[in-house]
Amino acid sequence: MKSSIPFKQSCMLIIAALTFLFVGCKKGDVPAKPDNSHPPGTETNPPPAVGKTYTLTPDANGRLSVDNSNKFYKPGDVLNLKGNFSSIYFTNMSGSATAPIIIRNPPGTVTYIGNPGWNGGSWAEALSFTNCHYIKIGAESKRSEFVIQGATSSARAAYFDLILRGHTDHVEIRNLTIKGGGTGIWAKTDPVKSDPSTWYPNSQMEELSIHNVEISGTNNEAMYIGHTATYWDLTANLSFYDSPDKFTPGHEYVQPRHNVKIYDNYVHDVGADGIQTSAIDQLEVYNNEVTNWALQHNSAHNGGILIGGRTTNTNTHDNYVHDGWGELLQFYGSGENGSVHIIHNNLFRDNMEGNDGVSIRGSNKAVVKITSNTVARTGGNSIRLSGFTGMTSQQIANSNALIQPRMGGAPLYPNAYIYTEGGATVLEGSGAEANTKFSTVEAADVDVSNFYQPRLNSPLSTSGYRKRG
Repeated sequence: MKSSIPFKQSCMLIIAALTFLFVGCKKGDVPAKPDNSHPPGTETNPPPAVGKTYTLTPDANGRLSVDNSNKFYKPGDVLNLKGNFSSIYFTNMSGSATAPIIIRNPPGTVTYIGNPGWNGGSWAEALSFTNCHYIKIGAESKRSEFVIQGATSSARAAYFDLILRGHTDHVEIRNLTIKGGGTGIWAKTDPVKSDPSTWYPNSQMEELSIHNVEISGTNNEAMYIGHTATYWDLTANLSFYDSPDKFTPGHEYVQPRHNVKIYDNYVHDVGADGIQTSAIDQLEVYNNEVTNWALQHNSAHNGGILIGGRTTNTNTHDNYVHDGWGELLQFYGSGENGSVHIIHNNLFRDNMEGNDGVSIRGSNKAVVKITSNTVARTGGNSIRLSGFTGMTSQQIANSNALIQPRMGGAPLYPNAYIYTEGGATVLEGSGAEANTKFSTVEAADVDVSNFYQPRLNSPLSTSGYRKRG
């Protein structure tokens, strides 16, 4: 039987079909046949220049769990989280240095993640990443479009809002809001005796940045970044905070390490430390505002900003920490390998109940350059320097404005401005680099409604904090 389609027309249809097939594949379209290697509830959108764009939705319980062991999602892909999620788990998700995987809200919409009603049990994390690399998390511009809502129950102390663990590194957290829960952002890999890959230097959290994030209402720390233990006792599987000469004979110890940049964040109304960091090399904390922290009134967890143990080469600058219960800044960094520590151009003001303003208690002969800060209206001393844990090198303090210390009621002796103990010593600047010290705000002649900036004829001269931008 002859075909009803002329031969020439038949050839043209075949060519058209082949053209569609090759052009479609060239553009990276998903084949028409369903690919069951990616999680259910996903659909594919037109791909961007680098990778593909996917829309991920929650299951019937509001959950999403993605294990990318099969490498379905590739460097440069964009994952839009659409809808309201109770809990999301990402595992083995890897972008690349030039093409990170972007996890965000669909443009023009708001994504909500978390379970405010959680009251114990499983699914105790809102958004979790395990063994993930080169990831960007959050909205493209507005932090109000990507919202993590943690538990608000009496059990909320055990709830994690955003957690990075299991070798997760090269992560950018940006433009998102975190409310409630136990801990806002928790980022570390615990050393495990049977897994040397978790030991330093095999395991380091490289290039973690956290910026343009608002965190409020957490029961514990707003940020818990890096392992707080100075050492980790692998034998006992416990944290160890003392010096090496106190090691238990026969026990094996390792040191966790990380690299972090934290900037342009707003932290307020939290139960413990505001921004807590530790075990980090090349740490920079800047342009953050922290207020109303340490609502638990727990003296062991009361730092507005905490530069913790085993930190090396740190730079803490241009932060605004104010109106909280605990100490405004706590420093426990190390002087090992000639590391440099800088605390520069910060405004620290108004805390309570005898708590010091800036408390510096480093180790390994750490040297901190404390320059051009304003420390005002502190419950205790403006600056306290302690040598009890090995910070016996001379500290540097230049051009700071120290205003009205010991509002908690202690006598205002000269050492209230810079208090030394345990063998600590300090070299104060002179001339143009002299620290200025005032028993009252009025004597300093500063504008308290404008970040304590000096008025025209203020005796601060060039000392103290200057608001930039």
